[in-house]
Amino acid sequence: MFEALTGPKGRRPGCQTGQRVHRYSRTEEGREGRFWQPFNPKNVARFMQAAEKYDRLKRLAHRRDRNNRENGAIGHVGLEVLRELLRLIDYKTGRLDPAIATLALRIGRSIAAVVDALKRLKAHGFLDWLRRYVPTGNAGMRGPQVKQTSNAYRLMLPPQVERGMTAPPPEDDSDRRRAAVEEGRAMIARLPLDEQPAQLIDDPGLVAILARLGRAVMDQERDSER
Repeated sequence: MFEALTGPKGRRPGCQTGQRVHRYSRTEEGREGRFWQPFNPKNVARFMQAAEKYDRLKRLAHRRDRNNRENGAIGHVGLEVLRELLRLIDYKTGRLDPAIATLALRIGRSIAAVVDALKRLKAHGFLDWLRRYVPTGNAGMRGPQVKQTSNAYRLMLPPQVERGMTAPPPEDDSDRRRAAVEEGRAMIARLPLDEQPAQLIDDPGLVAILARLGRAVMDQERDSER
């Protein structure tokens, strides 16, 4: 009877749920539009290579400095999480908001390991996030009740890593240019001799002279065929 009047465990209608909401959390669909940035899918491989190189360099530095207690590296799990985030991101909008439990399930790691990896990625400048909450639809005594939801993530490169990245080499189109030149030469070669100079030379006077020579050669060839 009392449970029917007050709800489960004697909670009064409209009472707060007691669920923790992190400080500085934002409402879902709030600032994400300005927080997320489009991500060029062509940069996925370069982004991952830069992170792996950064991780190797930090590990080498740690081995040289044995007094340093922190390994200073992203770590294997951190690289796995980063690789999975690169798979999940919406390249067009930059939207990236998987739940931590989803990440843990997809890479086969514990939630604690994923949380630690996310902290490492943020500490080393490869990741940032916004904490978010959503309304529950229940009216509380101090206003509408809310609950924590998944973070909004943004991938980025540390300045020192971004400066060290080189642009991908331009595509080698020498074969295409060579084929185009050969095709043009073949087309000109199929023209009559008196029309070929106009396709190769810009000087009108020289074109006229060579055209007359071309006609003379063609006339001579016709005479020899008779």
